[in-house]
Amino acid sequence: MGAVMQFGIFSVSDVTPDPTTGRTPTEGERIKAMVRIALKAEEVGLDAFATGEHHNPPFVASSPTTMLGYIAAQTERLQLSTSTTLITTNDPVKIAEDFAMLQHLADGRADVMMGRGNTGPVYPWFGYDIREGVNLALEHYNLLHRLWREDVVDWQGKFRTPLQGFTSTPRPLDGVPPFVWHGSIRTPEIAEQAAFYGDGFFHNNIFWPATHTRKLISLYRRRYEHYGHGKADQAIVGLGGQVFMRKNSQDAVKEFRPYFDNAPVYGGGPSLEEFTRETPLTVGSPQEVIDRTLGFREMFGDYQRQLFLMDHAGLPLKTVLEQLDILGEEVVPVLRKEFAAKKPAHVPDAPTHASRVAAKQAAGQQEEQE
Repeated sequence: MGAVMQFGIFSVSDVTPDPTTGRTPTEGERIKAMVRIALKAEEVGLDAFATGEHHNPPFVASSPTTMLGYIAAQTERLQLSTSTTLITTNDPVKIAEDFAMLQHLADGRADVMMGRGNTGPVYPWFGYDIREGVNLALEHYNLLHRLWREDVVDWQGKFRTPLQGFTSTPRPLDGVPPFVWHGSIRTPEIAEQAAFYGDGFFHNNIFWPATHTRKLISLYRRRYEHYGHGKADQAIVGLGGQVFMRKNSQDAVKEFRPYFDNAPVYGGGPSLEEFTRETPLTVGSPQEVIDRTLGFREMFGDYQRQLFLMDHAGLPLKTVLEQLDILGEEVVPVLRKEFAAKKPAHVPDAPTHASRVAAKQAAGQQEEQE
């Protein structure tokens, strides 16, 4: 039985000085901290852990499947995902093989989130041109989609050498490819792509006002229905979130403010108060986080995956682990209950390997009967 909705965390893997002590962790410490955070996520009853993919300092997550494979060996239930896999600059053949391998090692507890990335220079480092970003995303994913579904592929496109009689190995576990989310925060073409394939759409809305997020999600839902995958409200949606909690709000704000003010991602921009008003960042009590997150459902409809950013801006590992305790003990159990109670029966649960294998078998039996 899968969870109605998956709650988890994602890491952008930044190595940032702690503004309260001035100390910067080493890359090794940060990598090990991410692993510890993933293990803690399972321990406190969360469903999913996702890591970004970056190839530039101050980020360390350059090889997500290596990290996820290592975490898979030490966990039993945790769904392992990426919060970006660069569909633009990675070779689709390598993505197909890396994630199928992870899928086997993790007994199906693996999925993938495709994104274009937001760092311009990464394109030439891997031999591509950023002006082709959207076209690369479309062509590369078209190939990846086929590599996981056809045992032998003949393929020709614009951006990589043709393939003749090529078989990607290992084949997906149980003949069911890892579930794919397409992550985008501003690109209608990517929402369209997710809808076309009947895949999931993840809007990492942590820097965006709700009106913007709603537009892209509505587009994806409409097009999902247009392509015949189900009703608009049956489309598979994931959202980002960002929280920092203490028993009472004032303490949370006081403790988090120096991290917010100095973080490379927002430092010097809007104030903490403006940012929490305009985006999903919630700094306060567990109850405020619960209310805010339930508000996402009102705004964007029923959805299947909620990931929180917890370990960034130089927050010490000890603090992040405390945050996960609060999330697992006080926040997620309430959210689970509320979301489950409000979800109409025809809206699908979060996709899992087991549910997708069952769907494939059911479709096979259906064909036999016809």
